[in-house]
Amino acid sequence: MKKISIVISLLMALTLASCGGFKAKRVTSDESDELAMEITDKWVARDTEISVSKILKQIEKHKGFQRYLAKLGKQPKVFISEVQNITSNPYFPIGDFNDELLTEFSMSGDYVLIDAAARDRLLKEIQYQNDGMVDPSQIKSIGKQAGADLLIFGAVRMSPKQRGGKTIKEYSVNIRMTDIERGVEVLRTRVKVNKFSDQSSSGW
Repeated sequence: MKKISIVISLLMALTLASCGGFKAKRVTSDESDELAMEITDKWVARDTEISVSKILKQIEKHKGFQRYLAKLGKQPKVFISEVQNITSNPYFPIGDFNDELLTEFSMSGDYVLIDAAARDRLLKEIQYQNDGMVDPSQIKSIGKQAGADLLIFGAVRMSPKQRGGKTIKEYSVNIRMTDIERGVEVLRTRVKVNKFSDQSSSGW
């Protein structure tokens, strides 16, 4: 009986010790980025924020695109297709990247957004309404949607280089804008993010 009590006491002590070492606190995006680089060389949320911000700045400064907007003479309607993940990492957070891109385009106030996913959902709803499930007086008509002036698409690529436990991952985010009516490219941007890590033979 005494041995059982000792074993139980040891188990409880180990449990308390493991719980007692945990600590959490809120940090800023920059602090989170610095902490993340201590444990991973993978793409993190801050990389997405920085890349999208740089893309928007490049678009603002693009002389050819600014001439296009002046000639267009109106707020452009933009259809944002999904930016594709062409890295070797199937878990690259491409969904978060696309959401951030849509959000920043929307917040700029310079564009009328036509979201690919939203358009698909709208078409399904309109089809549902026209299948006899909705009061005819409340059915929305097909063909009332806005036509986009520009199509935005792109890809994220990554090229890793390794030697002696050292790794550098070179990410490249490429975005293009094409005039849909003419099929002419009006803008191309590229943002690069390099992630360096050094892993010794005994661990990190």
